[in-house]
Amino acid sequence: MNDWMFFLLLFLTPVVSSVPIVFAYKNEGWTEKLPYLSVFGIFVSVLMSLHILFAMEGQYSYPWIPELGINFVFMCDYLNSYMGVVTAVIAFFIAIYGLDYMKGDYRPSWYWFCFNLFTASMLLVVYSDNLFLLFVGWEGLGAASWGLIGHWFRDDDNISYVGKAGRKVGPLELSWPPSSGGWRAISTIRFGDVPMFFAIAVIWVLSPTLNISEIEWGTLFVSLGAAGTIILMLCFLLGLFTKSAQFPFSEWLMTAMTGPTTVSALLHSATMVAAGAFVFLKVTWYIEPWHLHDVPGVEQIYTLVLFVGLISGLYGALCGSGLLERKVLLAATTMSSIGLMFAAGAASFWIHHEVAGMNFALLVAFWYMATHAFAKASLFLVSGHLIHATHSRFLCGGFEFGKRFKPAFIVTIIATTFLIGMPPLTAYWIKSGMDEVMEHLYVHEPHIILPIILLVTTSLIYSAVMARFLSLNFIKGDKPEHEHLEGGGLMKLGYGLMVSVLFILLYLIFTNEETEGFVHAGYLSVSLAVGLGALIVYAIALFIPRISIFSRVPGTFFSDRMYLPFLNDYIVPKIGFFIAYIVQEFGNRGIDGFFNTRVIPGIFRAISRGIRAIQTGPLSSYVKIVLGFVMLFIILASIGGISL
Repeated sequence: MNDWMFFLLLFLTPVVSSVPIVFAYKNEGWTEKLPYLSVFGIFVSVLMSLHILFAMEGQYSYPWIPELGINFVFMCDYLNSYMGVVTAVIAFFIAIYGLDYMKGDYRPSWYWFCFNLFTASMLLVVYSDNLFLLFVGWEGLGAASWGLIGHWFRDDDNISYVGKAGRKVGPLELSWPPSSGGWRAISTIRFGDVPMFFAIAVIWVLSPTLNISEIEWGTLFVSLGAAGTIILMLCFLLGLFTKSAQFPFSEWLMTAMTGPTTVSALLHSATMVAAGAFVFLKVTWYIEPWHLHDVPGVEQIYTLVLFVGLISGLYGALCGSGLLERKVLLAATTMSSIGLMFAAGAASFWIHHEVAGMNFALLVAFWYMATHAFAKASLFLVSGHLIHATHSRFLCGGFEFGKRFKPAFIVTIIATTFLIGMPPLTAYWIKSGMDEVMEHLYVHEPHIILPIILLVTTSLIYSAVMARFLSLNFIKGDKPEHEHLEGGGLMKLGYGLMVSVLFILLYLIFTNEETEGFVHAGYLSVSLAVGLGALIVYAIALFIPRISIFSRVPGTFFSDRMYLPFLNDYIVPKIGFFIAYIVQEFGNRGIDGFFNTRVIPGIFRAISRGIRAIQTGPLSSYVKIVLGFVMLFIILASIGGISL
């Protein structure tokens, strides 16, 4: 089989396999059976991604618009090959879960087509080496996410809302229906996509190629100068920050929880939210900023990303500490984790340490991305099953409930403990590497002490939030008003398969050459101290998930997401309406006055009056005027004024 066939099957099979259910949308019998075909399409992508991982390496290029430097160019390097498998496997496990979860839904055709399009778009983002082709997948993610987040557009069930109905802070009601979730997502993301597109256009003009691996990034930055480099990369990063819901663009992520849980799990694991962080790692992999210390503007950009990531990490963890909605709490912690990925990747500017020929900081960020993807997807899938079982989106469930709901209970224990950085489990070794990266910044750049402080603080709060999620769902939560524990076999299979990968990742950490640095870092005193701190905080929060004093003032402040919704829903719209008013009152009226009522018509009136002034009627008058112009032309020509 030719190489291009593997890519065709990888990208097209999920989409093509979901087309039949679209055409059968009026036939209830077929729409109940055809989801299995859609899931099979994603399974084919899993097989193709595994083949690419084990049998394909390097760049694969196929002509598209070669005259413009735009081709189908796919890169099968370390990051792309592993991320492709992570993306496809997670989508497949979630799809299995969705066969149960979405059964009986009122528009399965819409859901499965958008779900598979979303998966294919993320795979295109992962493997694309050409920036234009990557942007095609990027926009596919945006379009499909709008369709999935707003899937339950009828707003007919309070269980799919976000926020507490009737709760108001000032003029703003902190409750959002599903029909608004998709709009909030696409409008925020579009704010970053437009400058990102212009940044790609500038690169296309200034660089002989759009292929990420072939662009001479250092030369490009030198030609732009410090200001040009900063402006270009800021425009590009806006797309990444908005897609990954980094502060202050995080609000869309919280209200995206109005969509089905399968969508939430897919968004928050290896696709939508991870896309921005992954593209940052992917581009940084070839920029090699650790070799560009003498290029003006580069350090400022990576410093910005470092602190945006760390601030987002702390903000998400703090918000999670006050939230009581299952999926929104997990969404806040996802934002926190993605922020740490950005921060670790950005630290590569100052990190020169390489393992197996790869930058250690980038390896830390990527392995944390993979571990977080499987752990967080497991927790989201458990949340969906809990919502089905208790008919509540809020944390609830005591120990008796946990004993009757053992599969979800066990999976939550594994996913939370493997994610928080508790020794000696999976994330501990990766977070030890992250601790070493931030400690390196302090040791070699004494003025950069804040990153290690922010990282440790975020890690401890994050541990408490994960323990709180476990405790209030299965140990010390309120008794649910409803309990429907029967069924859900495929849901249990979905999150059981998902969480099992965390054990595989733990095994790979101890057997892979490139992860030897994680194991070494895990035995350092700083890492052990932070890991034990995370364990202690987790244990305390597990048995004391509620602190009454905290829940009154700071808890409410954090559960209201520090009132950042005002920026999204009040301040920005007010500014937008003001600009629209100015444009309407002055811009539109000015244009209308210039072209339709005043300037242009006035000019034509003046010309018309002038022409009418010389119109006397007799033909001889017009002949004399023409002869006058001819004589004037001859005179000018004779004195050399006009060259004949």
